[in-house]
Amino acid sequence: MPKGPQGQKRPADVIGAAIRVARIATGEEDDDTETEKPDKTVGSEGGKARADKLSSERRSEIARKAAQKRWSKD
Repeated sequence: MPKGPQGQKRPADVIGAAIRVARIATGEEDDDTETEKPDKTVGSEGGKARADKLSSERRSEIARKAAQKRWSKD
């Protein structure tokens, strides 16, 4: 049986998937596709570390350049 992106077991064919959905909807089967939410602090650590390393002038320069790109007509 193929696995989904989070490792869930799923039927390989369309009809099998439809039958599984119907069984879950009627309560004959339990939905075992519960996934854990990822830790959101992991992704923000890199940005925070980079901001701590940069001087305030360099951060302002980066922000100014980003704003110019955002608001340009290109």
